[in-house]
Amino acid sequence: MNKLKNVPTFKTEEEEREFWSTHDSTEYIEWSKGQSAIFPKLKPTTKTISLRIPEYMLEELRTIANKRDVPYQSLMKIFLKERIDQELETVNNVSSK
Repeated sequence: MNKLKNVPTFKTEEEEREFWSTHDSTEYIEWSKGQSAIFPKLKPTTKTISLRIPEYMLEELRTIANKRDVPYQSLMKIFLKERIDQELETVNNVSSK
């Protein structure tokens, strides 16, 4: 078994990203000894955007959200995620043929 190299100390996250994009982590980490970790309070990074939609669509969305007892912005994210997943599945199925 080869001796593992020491993981360098990084000054910034950017420096660390650059390092790992050009180095093989198996030379530094014994992955077979790794354990699964769960981060229940970890939230994905979000970005605020401005989105223009017709007023009637917003009102319909608010009505649906109200009936489901969820905030309309959360419902929008759910709808977008579902559609993105559908589109990715379609694209992946087409490209794998």
